[in-house]
Amino acid sequence: MLQHHQLVSFGRAGLKISQVGLGTAPLGGMFSSVKEATSDELIKTAIEMGVNYFDTSPFYGHTKSEKRLGRGLAFSEARKLAIISTKVGRVFVPGVHQGPTIFRDLEPFVPVFDYSAGGVRKSFEESLERLGVDHVDILLIHDPENHMDQAINKAYPELDKMRSEGLVKSIGVGINFSNLATRFVEETDIDIVLIAGRFTLLDQSALKDLLPQAQKRNVSVVAAGVFNSGVLVNPTTEATYDYQQASAEIIKKTKAIHQAIKPYSVPVSAVGLQFPLRHPSVKAILTGARTGAELKSNLKDFDLELPSELWSDLESKELIQPISI
Repeated sequence: MLQHHQLVSFGRAGLKISQVGLGTAPLGGMFSSVKEATSDELIKTAIEMGVNYFDTSPFYGHTKSEKRLGRGLAFSEARKLAIISTKVGRVFVPGVHQGPTIFRDLEPFVPVFDYSAGGVRKSFEESLERLGVDHVDILLIHDPENHMDQAINKAYPELDKMRSEGLVKSIGVGINFSNLATRFVEETDIDIVLIAGRFTLLDQSALKDLLPQAQKRNVSVVAAGVFNSGVLVNPTTEATYDYQQASAEIIKKTKAIHQAIKPYSVPVSAVGLQFPLRHPSVKAILTGARTGAELKSNLKDFDLELPSELWSDLESKELIQPISI
């Protein structure tokens, strides 16, 4: 039986993280604004519930998420025990952001892609300052899909050097594309992949490439975006899928999943949260809860015991792919 606070081995450096971590993109105001008090209460709740893994990025709210996470952790002794992952690949220059954004709580900085060695170091050092810590355990290359060669040939060697210097314990990539994550696994010596939205009830594309290679090369995977931006639990015409309006096809598939799960009298959210852990390479999942109450609900659902026949039923209806190890 899964337990959200159970500690599992993550990466190759002896890190132990809770099976459910807190993804902090919502603390940058993703899709809707978050009050400071709500942010503090969310982090406090996570600590009280035994969550020790927190994932952030300077991109979330253009530095807002890191600042809020740092402040929230500063209120607790658990700060010393927290496992934090943050990301590099952008530097932030003062200015007013122009153009579309999914974040509603922007700080006055403009992101500039920079996967150079100098950009990686600058991003890392500024993240430490915003978080109010002297180290983070995990450093990930963020959103490199349009900069793959530079990310692999420039950013990765610098992360590898930082790992050897003891500045970070584990390195990897945080990305939404399983084929590109697979390239990192095959061409570098990363030990962690954060894959968003590609191993979920609605999308198991990571089964084709990433997960077999991760298992082969002893790379730990954390699955994020398990609700694919929310449509899984709320399949309406206003729902979002992978940060955009959900298509009619996605809504139809989601409703079919709801219908298949209904006879088991369990929440769809519980099935979505637990699904990624069916593959042995996936060590943990992230929940992007926005409030303490939402986090408690997700953790309760994650801990719920599901009937084993539910998975075989979903497979027989061809709503999910079989997992063969």
